[in-house]
Amino acid sequence: MKDKVVVVTGASGGVGRAVVRLLGAEGAKVALVARGEAGLAGAAVDVGAEGGTGKTFAADVSDYDQVRRAAQRAEAELGPIDVWINIAFTTVFAPFLEITPEEYERETKVTYLGYVWGTRVALEMMRPRDKGAIVQAGSALAYRSIPLQSAYCGAKHAIAGFTESVRTELLAEDSGVKITIVQLPALNTPQFDWGLNRMRRHAQPVPPIYEPEVAARALVYAAEHPERKEYWVGGMTAATILGQRTVPALLDRYLARTGVRSQLTRDMAPTGVSNLWKPADEDKDYGAHGAFDRRSHGRSLQLWMSQHRRLVTAAGIGLAAVAGLGLRRR
Repeated sequence: MKDKVVVVTGASGGVGRAVVRLLGAEGAKVALVARGEAGLAGAAVDVGAEGGTGKTFAADVSDYDQVRRAAQRAEAELGPIDVWINIAFTTVFAPFLEITPEEYERETKVTYLGYVWGTRVALEMMRPRDKGAIVQAGSALAYRSIPLQSAYCGAKHAIAGFTESVRTELLAEDSGVKITIVQLPALNTPQFDWGLNRMRRHAQPVPPIYEPEVAARALVYAAEHPERKEYWVGGMTAATILGQRTVPALLDRYLARTGVRSQLTRDMAPTGVSNLWKPADEDKDYGAHGAFDRRSHGRSLQLWMSQHRRLVTAAGIGLAAVAGLGLRRR
């Protein structure tokens, strides 16, 4: 990533904030796109402190024209865009019928159309040069939906389908532009502090929980290796996707019993903050982490195995050969 120009949406907090720090450490030129001025300013300081170059471009990703203008300014100030990473989203924690039509539309515009517009703008700039990489921050919930997050789950499902379609179009024209998606696990980010919450208790990620730096390492790795269709991060992500493929009806019943309870804390009240209509980090910088550091994992064995598939496969073949030789000797 050294000297690469990388656009990151949702750069002011959470996973986006962790990503831009890592990009800064690798010497990238990072275009920071988000709405919150305080969060953006903090992200720019982080990138510079890590050794990179960070420029802020305030934009609402649900508005194509704002995204396009931010990208044009980024290229004017930093140079041609090499990588575009879509991360920005918003969340509503509530049963479906307790979300107003306006709120549902707003979340869909930010979380789904934000990726569509980011991808469109990236392609408009990359295709004439026939090079570049687009990385989508996905979720295990793109495969397996859960209660209380119908808008978010619907958007993540849509992102997966949209990305697959665009990928096939790029392959059909033998394009030098690559697109990939990284399906992420439950993460300790400010999502659970500033998501609109109509429940009586504070929302939480469904355990096991990972720190946002785990997601950041996966997304940057995907940007460096965008040829693969999809990456999975976390053992539970893999188990969830595989379980949905094999026993989806059983998972429906399991989540009907456990899905609401597992998303709510026992002793914390909602913050009362929401970033649905306006940025929560306009005046306050939330950073990358949420309130669950003590319960979060800083590494993922499954991610390491995914990044070293050839080594893992070779080791598996070697172990199988040794086991087979032992059986023959018996």
